[in-house]
Amino acid sequence: MAAAAAAAAGPVLWRRLLGLLPGRPGLAALLGRLSDRLGRNRDRRRRRSPWLLLAPLLSPTVPQITSPPCCLCPEGVHRFQWIRNLVPEFGVSSSHVRVLSSPAEFFELMKGQIKVAKRRVVMASLYLGTGPLEQELVDCLESTLEKSLQAKFPSDLKVSILLDFTRGSRGRKNSRTMLLPLLQRFPEQVRVSLFHTPNLRGLLRLLIPERFNETIGLQHIKVYLFDNNVILSGANLSDSYFTNRQDRYVFLQDCPEIADFFTELVDAVGDVSLQLQGDDTVQVVEGMVHPYKGDRAAYCRAANKRVMDVINSARARQQVLHAQTFHGDSLLTQEDAAAAGDRRPAPDTWIYPLIQMKPFEIQIDEIVTETLLTEAERGAKVYLTTGYFNLTQAYMDLVLGTRAEYQILLASPEVNGFFGAKGVAGAIPAAYVHIERQFFSEVCSLGQQERVQLQEYWRRGWTFHAKGLWLYLAGSSLPCLTLIGSPNFGYRSVHRDLEAQIAIVTESRALQQQLHQEQEQLYLRSGVVSSATFEQPSRQVKLWVKMVTPLIKNFF
Repeated sequence: MAAAAAAAAGPVLWRRLLGLLPGRPGLAALLGRLSDRLGRNRDRRRRRSPWLLLAPLLSPTVPQITSPPCCLCPEGVHRFQWIRNLVPEFGVSSSHVRVLSSPAEFFELMKGQIKVAKRRVVMASLYLGTGPLEQELVDCLESTLEKSLQAKFPSDLKVSILLDFTRGSRGRKNSRTMLLPLLQRFPEQVRVSLFHTPNLRGLLRLLIPERFNETIGLQHIKVYLFDNNVILSGANLSDSYFTNRQDRYVFLQDCPEIADFFTELVDAVGDVSLQLQGDDTVQVVEGMVHPYKGDRAAYCRAANKRVMDVINSARARQQVLHAQTFHGDSLLTQEDAAAAGDRRPAPDTWIYPLIQMKPFEIQIDEIVTETLLTEAERGAKVYLTTGYFNLTQAYMDLVLGTRAEYQILLASPEVNGFFGAKGVAGAIPAAYVHIERQFFSEVCSLGQQERVQLQEYWRRGWTFHAKGLWLYLAGSSLPCLTLIGSPNFGYRSVHRDLEAQIAIVTESRALQQQLHQEQEQLYLRSGVVSSATFEQPSRQVKLWVKMVTPLIKNFF
């Protein structure tokens, strides 16, 4: 045990020593990655092959999050109730959940929702683009704000927008300049928050150029909220996401508790972000530690508390609601509830918000995802999709070592968002091909080709950005659970960026069919990956890309 601990501590100590190199963050990072790589190569054989069969046992310890079944809850309550021990559980009727299928549908729905909003519009995204479609969205916001002031009884409509600082500040015309007119015209009603990662600071912040500074960490949450209606997606607010960039989207209608939660979450992240002013400067919220000028540890502690307060208070509220519904002294029947004026149908669907903010030591999404992969039994099917195939080692080991069947959908090089990009970014699709080929070789070496299958999405003139998973229990032809939101299952999603998705668990056959149809439509545009795939001319990866990929894969 002592020897193992010393071996594990070696790379950590090495990185700490390198961190002391003055003014050489790039050298420190490079040598640190080389050290990690050497350490992984040394014991790769030991971790692979037969040991992978023990992946569920060897995976990181998961907190004890199961609870005894509730005898007062409805019969047939789903097997995923353990998630409510980590996050709030929102029970809704499946009639309030609609799965969208296309970028155009997503865009038109957002515009329509903005136009009829009366109380709040909350939008969290990586960035807002600068083209005519994005301007159309801003014009909708302006028109709605204008109407709120001219109404006979002026409303208290508030607009809150959360974006990433580095991505939103890129270029002379950017997200900030797009939103300045709204801030200047409606200063009391509009708030624009720009999250700046605490990991980009000091010399690192001064030396890393624009675009490259986005590799350190981002605000990556995508939530679009209008009064009590919520859209969860992986799509950003940019023209391609409204036209020909395939993503996933779910619309939660008339779900006030869920809308309140995500409003509070965006407010919390907004409070620890920089506030855009009408003159295009930024300010810190009064009393808050500065994200890159102040003490990093103090900032992260404050951010953790602010976000966890939102999660824990919502969880407590939902627990009280659950107790009143199923454990109260006067348990109401559905008829009694209708007579009392509450005509909402009984829940057959449960929504769990999963938050991942590793810079703030919040790892809920990671815990839930690893547990789902660990617990997937023999005969179950997991359909997992990501626009950027770069699984963490933990996720990879669970896929290779557990018993469920996996069909993993990823982008072919031609539909990768970086395909055809200028400069170094143009080599990113090739780097993903290299990662894909390494994983495929691992699958083959373990004889897992029948259980773990890779498929590549291709569509002429489109790019691919969909992410999430669908879980089919053994013997079922329809999924009972899906994850949908911003995470890509890669190192960035787990360790660098701020992420949010929801787990939707449903007993409704109609909603299960919606989710199944969504999955089928995406996978129908794909081809199965085989050894022949990597013999194609477009899959030949240059030597320098192969050499550099292990050093930079944790940054994209």
